[in-house]
Amino acid sequence: MDLGLSGKSVVVTGGSKGIGFATAEAFLREGAKVAICSRHEDELKEAAAQLAQLGEVYYEALDVSSAEETYAFAQHVNEKFGSVDVWVNNVGSTGFKKGEEYDDEEIDFMTGVCFKSVIYGCQAAFRYMKEHGGAIVNVSSLAARCSSAGRSTLYGPLKSAINNLTNTFAGEYCAHNVRVTCVMPGFTVTPLTKSKISQEELDRNAAATLLHRMADPSEIARPIVFLASDAASYMTATTIEVSGGRSMTLNPTYAYDKLKQQA
Repeated sequence: MDLGLSGKSVVVTGGSKGIGFATAEAFLREGAKVAICSRHEDELKEAAAQLAQLGEVYYEALDVSSAEETYAFAQHVNEKFGSVDVWVNNVGSTGFKKGEEYDDEEIDFMTGVCFKSVIYGCQAAFRYMKEHGGAIVNVSSLAARCSSAGRSTLYGPLKSAINNLTNTFAGEYCAHNVRVTCVMPGFTVTPLTKSKISQEELDRNAAATLLHRMADPSEIARPIVFLASDAASYMTATTIEVSGGRSMTLNPTYAYDKLKQQA
């Protein structure tokens, strides 16, 4: 199937590793030109060198919780590639703390990275899409539906806000043929999850998933690419859960237990 992405200009925030890197890679394989950004230039440079083996890549270090820096990045991408056709708001941070442990500075940081970055990304993208159309894909989290008590308390509420914001911007941008959708990933094997969450907890979460494993970043990237493509041309104000069936049944081990009994 031709996804209609060849030659398109794509922005992926947080594109230096994890889901963002896998998403940039997937767009490049479809023939798109890709711009990535993150706060860490050393990681970006290394990621861009790897991605450049697949196609045209631009990178820039910036803080997407800053409106000024995000708008400037969009302008630079437009100048570099001639358009901004797809924008993926992927940046996020978990902040592994209980609710009462956050101070003002940390609340502001989490709000900036997890929520304001999406607002500014949508605004920046729309400036360059409103004349010719485009697609914005926001990356939320399963935490938007299943809260995580005692850890990353602010993460879920802020991701839930992204789901609502997706529908709001979809309603505002639709007359300009700009679609806004969202992907809600479940537990995914990324550098962040491996460094911050114990193997015991990761195994416990995998056991609570119908597919009995965590996702590879590429398995989240592919739905993002789909939503941005012509294959999803009649989809907007939509959030797709990509969680392997996490928390969807009360007895997620049922089929595995039955299989063991039959062995």
